[in-house]
Amino acid sequence: MDQGKKGFGAWVLILLVLVYMGFLIVAPIVALIHGAFQQGFSPVLRSLFSVVLLQALILSLRIALGVVFIQLIFGTMLAWVLVRQDFFGKPLLNGLLDIPFAVSPVVVGYMLLLLFGRNGFLYPLLERFGIKIAFEIPGMFIATLFVSLPFMIREMIPVIENLDRQQEYAATTLGANQWTIFWRIIFPQIKTALIYGMTLTLARALGEFGAVLVIGGGVQGRTETTTLFIFRSLDERRFIEAYTASILLGAFSVTIVYLADAIKRRQMKKEMIVDLQASLSFKP
Repeated sequence: MDQGKKGFGAWVLILLVLVYMGFLIVAPIVALIHGAFQQGFSPVLRSLFSVVLLQALILSLRIALGVVFIQLIFGTMLAWVLVRQDFFGKPLLNGLLDIPFAVSPVVVGYMLLLLFGRNGFLYPLLERFGIKIAFEIPGMFIATLFVSLPFMIREMIPVIENLDRQQEYAATTLGANQWTIFWRIIFPQIKTALIYGMTLTLARALGEFGAVLVIGGGVQGRTETTTLFIFRSLDERRFIEAYTASILLGAFSVTIVYLADAIKRRQMKKEMIVDLQASLSFKP
């Protein structure tokens, strides 16, 4: 059968996929935009430049960027160890990485309260040193760090597994040290995965709600992130502010994910061109 022509079944499958995606993604976005602008542009502009919303957005960015920085370092280290090192308990550690996917963020926040709250296991030690975590930004940071843990690691593991180790062996033979090997050979091969993992982590951190609500309390102007601002605005029936913040946060997250995906596709095209050129220039 001609690959360029699609049968009836293929078109039905495509239609079902489009309807499914439209119902889950497009319809809510349209409803959100309609709700935000149903009273005109002025209420949206006032909400957009609200001091409370800006404070919440800045706090969200501070936490998210800090989480991305930590995951960039330790997530990459974890992925590297899981691929390149063998040790007792490695399968268990690999399985533990997916716990944030399975555990509700609300449960995560509650577990942190059991550790750092006033009646928590670690509270006496923290109180002795004057450290406050529960209902403070550090607690929200830890919660966000937990829920975003797998994204960088799961993005990096397959890339590290597929690294061309022959180049590393050759560089070692020529006298290159480990630092030079990393920056000159390994980093160029993993940088796209690093960018994509950082982007997914950033988007996940910005959108976290349940865990930061429980451990942070959502105090306005203090521990209120953008998602908590949206929740409070809906609870107080200030719908325009909630819609505006939702559009702003959603647009930012979608944009960074789209840019990262574009970078990834561009890098893949470059690699395909290099491989094609190498195969064409090969002479037996």
